[in-house]
Amino acid sequence: MRVLHTEWSDGWGGQEIRIITEMIAVRKTGIEVFLACRDHSIIKQKAQENEIKVFTLSFKGNTDIKTLFNLRKIIRDNDINFVNTHSGKDTWVGGLAAKLAGIKFIRTRHLSNRINSSRTNFINELADYIITTGESIRSEMIKFNRIKPEKIESIPTGINCDIYDPYKYNRKVCRDLFNLNEDQIVIGTVAVLRRFKRYDRFIKMIRYVINENPAIKIKILIAGEGPQREMISEMITNFGLNENISMLGHIDNVPELIKALDIFILASDSGEGVPQSVMQALLMEVAVLSTDAGSIRDLYSEDNFMLVDKDSQDQLNIACNQLINNNNLREKYQKNSREFILRNFSKEKMVEKLMKVYFYLNQ
Repeated sequence: MRVLHTEWSDGWGGQEIRIITEMIAVRKTGIEVFLACRDHSIIKQKAQENEIKVFTLSFKGNTDIKTLFNLRKIIRDNDINFVNTHSGKDTWVGGLAAKLAGIKFIRTRHLSNRINSSRTNFINELADYIITTGESIRSEMIKFNRIKPEKIESIPTGINCDIYDPYKYNRKVCRDLFNLNEDQIVIGTVAVLRRFKRYDRFIKMIRYVINENPAIKIKILIAGEGPQREMISEMITNFGLNENISMLGHIDNVPELIKALDIFILASDSGEGVPQSVMQALLMEVAVLSTDAGSIRDLYSEDNFMLVDKDSQDQLNIACNQLINNNNLREKYQKNSREFILRNFSKEKMVEKLMKVYFYLNQ
């Protein structure tokens, strides 16, 4: 079987990481994988680094006829069996190209924000199968986008549990790597700097806990790049938090960063599937505080992390303050965090579910 993935996005976050992870994982089973994306995108570079065949197209919009017919030619020239689309713009041209070429069209939906339910927004209904990265996304598409339950399935992103193994990393070495002291409470987050990640609330929370705990040395690390960088940097300066918060930009040594933390926080209010960063922190046995956005609840098992209302600044502030001041509470979450992810969200589990979809559609 040969699968062509399409991606309009030029960034590098959970969605793009999922695509590359999935392609590499299913390739090991004998599936041939290809990627069509924009020329300047980071995913192009990542695909080429992993020896994935890449086609670059403009993907100018939903009605980019040139890209549509170029995709149809790619499908025919390479004997593609399925097209798997990922963002809105490439879903329109990729899905229609698949239909014109007479092959199956798979739509993967990563984000949890609601899709326009207008009858003119019919592209998802044309898909032969829809994969979502979380159960809440699946439920929303059935309820609001006229998707039949039998042709949509939640397949969360599988994670490499061997890489995110806390026992492979030394805490002091990791702290030294980021110039951290052992007497500091270190709070961190790893996420693309996008609006829905709600860094504004994250920084307000940090100001709150620093004011509440003048005797405690609190250090904050923000890892990630994106369009909100300037806004976040200005907010940090305006709040007088430059000494407390370090913006690290994009990093590759994520396990080492997480190992150095006492508390991991995600403050999103929308847009999430099942976030990789929360899974990574749970696997690394770090105390996690997250908002209940998107499909984050799919990761929740009793006493494995703190979950607060996605729209409540007060709940976020108070929960973070509790974790800072209660070492026993942090230890409880650390102890209960890893096992649930190992059982339910391994890369092997993701591949098993994806292969069932491929074989089902290939009948």
